[in-house]
Amino acid sequence: MALPVRISANQIGGLMAFQTIVEIEDPSQARVLVVALKAHGFHPLEGGEGGLPGVRGLFGPKGVPVQVPDEEAEDATVLALDLLKQMQSDAG
Repeated sequence: MALPVRISANQIGGLMAFQTIVEIEDPSQARVLVVALKAHGFHPLEGGEGGLPGVRGLFGPKGVPVQVPDEEAEDATVLALDLLKQMQSDAG
């Protein structure tokens, strides 16, 4: 089950700040969601872009975090939750 998570972050030193909009238990579902968000014009981080440099596959306690730039977070959250609802109804 995907849970919306709000993480406030500030822009520091010209770097873009990101927010985690959902955490997904299934890594495959997270990858599909990232591709779908990109197809809709959002700019989510790819797996391995966040966290520690050179350390891939670090997930939070609730699953794989899907992160988007702060300015996209509100709209991306609405779309992500709708897409996840559709994925879960198709799987069930």
